[in-house]
Amino acid sequence: MSLSRDRPCHYRSIVVPGAEETFLRRCPAAGRSAGHDQDVRVGTWNLEGRWSSAHLDLLLAGLCDVWLLTEVRDDTTLPGFNSHLTTERMGRRKHWAGTFSRNPLQPLPDPHPASAAATTLGISWCSSILPWRSCGTIPWGEGSMTQKTARAVAQLMQSLHTGPLIWGGDWNHAMTGPEHVGSLEGRSAIKRALASPQLQLATHDCPHREPGLHTIDHIAIPRDAQLLDATRVIGQRASGERLSDHDAYIIEIALA
Repeated sequence: MSLSRDRPCHYRSIVVPGAEETFLRRCPAAGRSAGHDQDVRVGTWNLEGRWSSAHLDLLLAGLCDVWLLTEVRDDTTLPGFNSHLTTERMGRRKHWAGTFSRNPLQPLPDPHPASAAATTLGISWCSSILPWRSCGTIPWGEGSMTQKTARAVAQLMQSLHTGPLIWGGDWNHAMTGPEHVGSLEGRSAIKRALASPQLQLATHDCPHREPGLHTIDHIAIPRDAQLLDATRVIGQRASGERLSDHDAYIIEIALA
């Protein structure tokens, strides 16, 4: 079930520990239907290679069961969570992506150098960064950005084709509206990839930090799961300084 377009979004704000203010925008979502009995909260956030007590506070305040994080600094730790990070690094002190879960994780081989995968709750989870316009060739290979994106998602789906899957992270593509970071052809490649393992995009209509654009950070869930809520989270210090150049996104789903 996709996000309903005829219910208005509304705003609310919370103050998380450490005098850090986080603004939440709740995107419209349908209510629960019969036949679903397990609620799971999932979040994704590009940390921009940063880590501090304020980042920890925001992540803990999200009350997520699983976080699919990207640009993860090597000293990032969440008390009470198990974690698995990519083997390859995006920089000297940061990994491309990581999967963090309150439940035990069974790490999987990296399905792509910029993706971290693991199983928990009977589901495969994957946190990914996908190519962007100035991404270069490592670890994407040669070719246009569209070719790099198509190649990356094909490799991911080939590795993650068995069993239920939840896939998220910084995909560097909006899935609707104008495209300012990725390409329309890359968007099409991602949509084709979503159709293959029968995924629905929970963040399809969520807003970007820039007015008039949609998020490039996404979470895709099984088609038979029900989306209960989608929330945009803007983390900033009391001074107004942002914790990351990306917003975080949290969804709540009911699994069959």
